[in-house]
Amino acid sequence: VQLQAYGGGLVQAGSSLRLSCVASGRTFSLYAMGWFRQAPGKEREFLAAISGSGSRTYYGDSVKGRFTISRDNAQNTVYLQMNSLQPEDTAVYYCAQTSTKGFTADFGSWGQGTLVTVSS
Repeated sequence: VQLQAYGGGLVQAGSSLRLSCVASGRTFSLYAMGWFRQAPGKEREFLAAISGSGSRTYYGDSVKGRFTISRDNAQNTVYLQMNSLQPEDTAVYYCAQTSTKGFTADFGSWGQGTLVTVSS
């Protein structure tokens, strides 16, 4: 499995940004996908997950209502739409895919990360 995340960059507080992650290596629609982030000096934080079909989503409390996860199975791509970005959202953002089928939390495959920097 290979995951390639992109779309990060430098934005001002209050801005929006959409991250993308393209997956390859196995049947994309059979596996849940997730987004995580890690800020300097902090532990990795779960942001959002989406089932293989896209019918179910789950969000971490810190981003609920601001971030939206979605996927396009025809394009083997998962997205993270981020709105109302704040400086505390500055982090490296990672996409991940579960190791087993179904809507589980066993994320075993990880992308390389894309840096999001939010200036005040």
